[in-house]
Amino acid sequence: MNNLVVTGKRKEAIAKATIVDGTGKITINKKPISSYPHLLQLEVSEPIIIANDVLGKLNFDISVNVKGGGVSGQIQASRLAISRAIVEFTKNEDVKRAFISYDRTLLIADTRRKETCKPGDSKARAMRQTSFR
Repeated sequence: MNNLVVTGKRKEAIAKATIVDGTGKITINKKPISSYPHLLQLEVSEPIIIANDVLGKLNFDISVNVKGGGVSGQIQASRLAISRAIVEFTKNEDVKRAFISYDRTLLIADTRRKETCKPGDSKARAMRQTSFR
């Protein structure tokens, strides 16, 4: 049995995707994709649809454990982990090229993070208000 673990990050969310030989089931935090809202289902299933077009029928199961961040960040981290896992598992250059030509963020993480707060200010960019009375 071939077992592979791959990670993906987005903002504060970290996803670990485990890919094994199987029938094509995808779960996130032990819940099937079908239990998520429709737009989030579409976002997560993009790499699966592209890989299906290139490879034909998928013969592996992917389970993703994701923690931290919000719902959208978790979904995007899961999407990144799933696509990286598919590329690692299949070792197919055509799949990799198809992912990059469709959307570069399927394989390359978005490194933008929250800007730190400056000393003496309340936010990263907002300056302390003053009153000249």
